[in-house]
Amino acid sequence: MGKLGTIELILILVVLLLLFGAKRIPEIARSVGRAMNQFRKGLKEADISADEDEKKDDGKKEQSEE
Repeated sequence: MGKLGTIELILILVVLLLLFGAKRIPEIARSVGRAMNQFRKGLKEADISADEDEKKDDGKKEQSEE
């Protein structure tokens, strides 16, 4: 039930075309792509900063144990 077939995809595209028009669809797709790239970039930066924080915490624990 969760999979979209060819007919459903065509129907969605037709509805989008009717709602937004042919000129707006590429602009919307471009904006969504940029937003996804920014989101992924933010996730990478968050992972990197979390790893750095974790390394700092590990270093402090090792020094306190000695």
